[in-house]
Parts: sequence; structure tokens; C-alpha cells
Amino acid sequence: MLAPSVGHYVFVRDDGQPLDFIPGQFIQVHFSYADGTPAKRSYSLATIHDHRLGPGEAVEIAVSYVPGGAATALFEGLPEGGHVDASGPYGRFCLMPNDRNRRYLLIATGTGVTPYRAMLPQLAEQIAGRDIEVVLLFGARTPAELLYGEDFRAFADQHPQFRFVPCFSRALPEHPHPDVRQGYVQQHLAEFVPNADTDIAYLCGNPDMVDACFEALKAAGLPIPQIRREKYVSSK
Repeated sequence: MLAPSVGHYVFVRDDGQPLDFIPGQFIQVHFSYADGTPAKRSYSLATIHDHRLGPGEAVEIAVSYVPGGAATALFEGLPEGGHVDASGPYGRFCLMPNDRNRRYLLIATGTGVTPYRAMLPQLAEQIAGRDIEVVLLFGARTPAELLYGEDFRAFADQHPQFRFVPCFSRALPEHPHPDVRQGYVQQHLAEFVPNADTDIAYLCGNPDMVDACFEALKAAGLPIPQIRREKYVSSK
């Protein structure tokens, strides 16, 4: 478990083919409701990899448990070595090869942070190659819900041009890092002075957060092509 209500799952394709992907993409898991109606849920791939994935290499996802949720029942009942039906990868919530920005503003809540974990090797390359800066604003209620926080803090310690800014809405860590903030990510976005001339922003997570930050970024002058967003909707 990554958090009290978030599971970390590792999968390998069982047909002998690789599940290669571009960091930021997602897979769709297919299942059925109790009445047989087909359903699917999307999960961003959290795997950190800096090469082309081959056959037998695993990929990782983070799954939020929703009380009474059909997908939650599927994953909670999944034994080690169990199977799920999935398709993908899909999506364009990725770092684009033609980006010429000076800074990325990466903003997330909950499992919406998983694409940014997968992007870490790419960000390291761009920090070294393009001399960019990166700010990761990550909203969580408590320290126990800061998914992959150790990975991001270690990356920030290794790369001074990467700032990891956790925003806690309910409880702070016992010994907070200087970049820790109290409140919601949308309350602290202005501190980093979004700038249309230098920034590309990514938004992923709770729909209310995504909408609020999208409006704040537009108000700061960022054109819509420089704001890339995905919303995670918890559904039964």
C-alpha cells in the first residue's frame, strides 16, 4: 500500500510482448459490473524507466480505493499472480519533444502524481541538456498520503533545479522540509509566479483542483496550449 486507500500494483503482459509507453500515458483496465455491464478505468503508468521496455519487464500503477467501487473490488480481490484485462497505452499527457520552455510547473493531487514519477528520467535529461527548472506542486491531505514522496524528495536532492513542494491540507510532517506548504496546491500556485514566456504547466488529479489551477494559469497569461491537463474522477 502506498497510502491507507491507495494500492501500488505491478504487472507484466502475459502474451510475451512488451508494454512500452511514453511517460505520462495510461492504460485502461476492463472489467464488468455485477450485472454484466462492461466497464473500464484508466490508470497512469508510474514506472520509472529510461530505456525501451522489453518483454517481461514490469509496469506499475497506483490504484485509489473507492468504498463500494467495482474497480476497487476487482483490485482488492486480486491475488499475487492474478490477471486483469487491460489495453493501451493511451494519451498525450507527456513531455513533448519540441518544447522550448525554461520551466515546467507540474501540479497534482492524489494518484495524479503518478505520471510525474514516470517522467523523472526525462526531466533529468532536460535539466542536464536544456538547463530547465521544474516545480512539482503536490497536494495531499496528510504525510501518509504523499504518494511516492521519497522518490520526489530524493530526485530534488540530486537535482537543485527541481523543487518538490508538497502541500498538506490537513496535517504537516513532524519535521517539515523548507519547501513544504500548508493548504491546497491552488493556494500556493501564485507563489511560483506562472509566466507565459517561460512556463508550460501540467495539471493532473482532482477535477476541482485542475479547474481552479487552469483558471489561475489562464489569468496569469498562459495560453491554453501551454496548459496540459487530465482529470481523475473517482467513480463506482
